[in-house]
Amino acid sequence: MVDGRVIRLPKAHPGMLFGSGKVEELGTLISESEIELVLIDGPVTPVQQRNLERAWKVKLLDRTGLILEIFADRARTREGVLQVELAALSYQRTRLVRAWTHLERQRGGLGFVGGPGETQIEADRRAIDTQMVRLRRQLSKVVKTRELHRAARRKVPFPVVALVGYTNAGKSTLFNRLTGAEVFAKDMLFATLDPTMRAVTLPTGKDVILSDTVGFISDLPTQLVAAFRATLEEVLEADLIIHVRDIAHPETEEQARNVRAILADLGVDETSNQIEFWNKADLLDDAQQTGFTARAESEEKVFIGSSVTGQGLETLFVAMTELLDDTRFAEEVELRFSEGRARAWLYAEGVVDAEHPTEDGSRLNVNWTDRQKRNFRDIRDIRGDQR
Repeated sequence: MVDGRVIRLPKAHPGMLFGSGKVEELGTLISESEIELVLIDGPVTPVQQRNLERAWKVKLLDRTGLILEIFADRARTREGVLQVELAALSYQRTRLVRAWTHLERQRGGLGFVGGPGETQIEADRRAIDTQMVRLRRQLSKVVKTRELHRAARRKVPFPVVALVGYTNAGKSTLFNRLTGAEVFAKDMLFATLDPTMRAVTLPTGKDVILSDTVGFISDLPTQLVAAFRATLEEVLEADLIIHVRDIAHPETEEQARNVRAILADLGVDETSNQIEFWNKADLLDDAQQTGFTARAESEEKVFIGSSVTGQGLETLFVAMTELLDDTRFAEEVELRFSEGRARAWLYAEGVVDAEHPTEDGSRLNVNWTDRQKRNFRDIRDIRGDQR
């Protein structure tokens, strides 16, 4: 980065964002420093972007544009590429005015005949709309596939643990340490775009399915929220959510608030099973470590450590195991002869204490957890069985 400025605006100028004096001052700096790309950490309208690029003779990206550029570079799977393409097209659709400034009209002509600018812009808009429809169809198949995978996982007697957190908080590093996988993990924004799931046995002996998710960010553009919703919905299915925080970051509190807000927008209940893991403790000095450790110990379901050094992970694993070992309770379940698959599932789970024949099938005495009961209901729904 050549230079960075914080510019306070009492009011954004509708045509240029900044006042004429500030535009000229920044233009001189850009020219003298031979800067070719300008980034603005905030929203910039299409007209403002066009006018600033014309005045400064550089390429300009606003916050959304920059995030899309990073996402496009990080996407590795077919699903990730589709999601980024859809978000980018949605963003570009609103900025077509920039591409046709060389035409004689922007808004159309007289009577029933539109000007050439309008004709070309409308043609491009139709082309983008057609492409977006195609991408949405492909992503709808992804949603269906994910739901089938979730339905299959419900039959597996392992709870699902989702890692969530602000971008670059260290989720993938923790994921790799737990699973022995080689998910791409690096000190950069949005290193993970494609969700990854692995079955893993914790050191406590507990078997779980671990899910690594895309990192959150403040003021996440609406286009990205919509495009990545299918991915983020994996969090809703989790039996336990681990909120990984970069405790060494100077804005860790603000980042944590943003993550909680996005989880709430997704529909994650505040009463859901959640743990906070304050990561990157190894980057704190001794005084900070002492202070944060005391805070963590005074709060419920909060743990501090490092996914790089392994500090604090043993305590985290014990807490995960305790939260996932639900209390069992006894119930009776009536099954018909046609529900052989449901009966086999109950025996595979090891929850059947006794079975008694009835006229239509059998009555089973089961001893199970709430999660097993929910999974059993899902299996019956999938098969079309009646309660």
